[in-house]
Amino acid sequence: ASTAITCYTRGLDLRKETTDVLCPANCPLWQFYVFGDGVYASLSSVCGAAIHSGVITSAGGAVRVQTLPGQENYPAVNANGIQSQVLARWASSFSVTAGTKNTALEAVGRAVSTARPSTGKRPKKLLDKKAGNKDCKADIAFLIDGSYNIGQRRFNLQKNFVGKVAMMLGIGTEGPHVGVVQASEYPKIEFNLKNFTAAKEVLFAIKELGFRGGNSNTGKALKHTAQKFFSSESGARKGIPKIIVVFLDGWPSDDIEEAGIVAREFGVNVFIVSVAKPTTEELGMVQDIGFVDKAVCRSNGFFSYQMPTWFGTTKYVKPLVQKLCSHEQMLCSKTCYNSVNIAFLIDGSSSIGDSNFRLVLEFISNVAKAFEISDIGSKIAAVQFTYDQRTEFSFTDYTTKEKVLMAIRNIRYMSGGTATGDAISFTTRNVFGPMKDSPNKNFLVVLTDGQSYDDVRGPAAAAQKAGITVFSVGVAWAPLDDLKDMASEPRESHTFFTREFTGLEQMVPDIIRGICKDFLESRQ
Repeated sequence: ASTAITCYTRGLDLRKETTDVLCPANCPLWQFYVFGDGVYASLSSVCGAAIHSGVITSAGGAVRVQTLPGQENYPAVNANGIQSQVLARWASSFSVTAGTKNTALEAVGRAVSTARPSTGKRPKKLLDKKAGNKDCKADIAFLIDGSYNIGQRRFNLQKNFVGKVAMMLGIGTEGPHVGVVQASEYPKIEFNLKNFTAAKEVLFAIKELGFRGGNSNTGKALKHTAQKFFSSESGARKGIPKIIVVFLDGWPSDDIEEAGIVAREFGVNVFIVSVAKPTTEELGMVQDIGFVDKAVCRSNGFFSYQMPTWFGTTKYVKPLVQKLCSHEQMLCSKTCYNSVNIAFLIDGSSSIGDSNFRLVLEFISNVAKAFEISDIGSKIAAVQFTYDQRTEFSFTDYTTKEKVLMAIRNIRYMSGGTATGDAISFTTRNVFGPMKDSPNKNFLVVLTDGQSYDDVRGPAAAAQKAGITVFSVGVAWAPLDDLKDMASEPRESHTFFTREFTGLEQMVPDIIRGICKDFLESRQ
């Protein structure tokens, strides 16, 4: 027996290899999303594909749907009043043929009890326990404009557009998860990633959003979203790209450049959808005309999206969804927190003493704590030196933060002389050498309290030539010339000194910030 479906049911909503369905009459042709010709990507409308291929007309009818493997390059073809669209690649496909007459009659007899009016929502039974679009795994925050700039009427049009994007994404337990934040005087998280895992629920939640009003403090809202929205408690998933789609009607009333920097540091890919550019008279009120390029993940054109008006936005839905599902383009998913290798080279000479050595280890722990240590994330190593060198642990020994911090606590003080140059060469060769194929950026933090008995300039230059960024941290009697000779360029921002060991604690944020700054600049 056939199952009655709506105009908007997609191929991926049907669970069987072969399914007989009944398409309703009078589906609006302009609302169909169809990708391909003959063989259609599974995110295409089934009824749209059936009309496009000539199996049925707009009067509806019985259709047999056959699930097929995914393929490359679904072509765009105009047929029977429907313009299908190009799609580079999709994981699954389907074809359509005419249902038999008996099947059609049987379906018509059942359609009274099973068919629902064409409301634009897919039948609930097809959404239950739906995994969603597994080819579009992403955690997405829609940052909508709720300011007086947009007003109540355009706010409602904005909600309609966001709803269409959410429906097309293929939200599900194993697909994209979405949440919404409203930007106005103060940002408000309307719902989190974990609240809804079905498109229908998300659409309902979006329709229920109320207009807040106030200034369009987009910068404040973007920073808040980057810092607070993507926590594990809120439903953010490990290893899944984090995306913020900022909707902006006109221009922001605050600075969004700093918020964009914060988002990049947190590994969030920022898209800006700008609608209705400022008029000539309004340009004088814009703090920075180039605000879009400064806030997005990369100013390469991919992360910015322009719509002339909130009216007639349906044609803009598909291209935006394709961008949000392009994982390989999410250049900001790698951050200084999850994509660095940091080795600490620790002076264990006699002049330091046990109690000060404990302060050094505390300093190292506090720096290491800031990073996301895992087998696929950041890695930490430690070498202690006097005249000799001892690898306390290498980059591959510990792959959790807890184990790294415990290993640091268990380092035993050696006591002896000071041969910093030899120690740098040892670390470059034995600690960083095995990591030459690592995608992470390499950093060496050298901590010493005195004059080295050997040359430091040559070994430090060799380390830097091998792609290692060197920070030098001196305490007490460490000569400033040695520290600068070891440090990477610009030396001033890679050289640190404190008279007392207790001063190391204040340096922790500066070292972390320095590593992040170098990391971001290396990816420009």
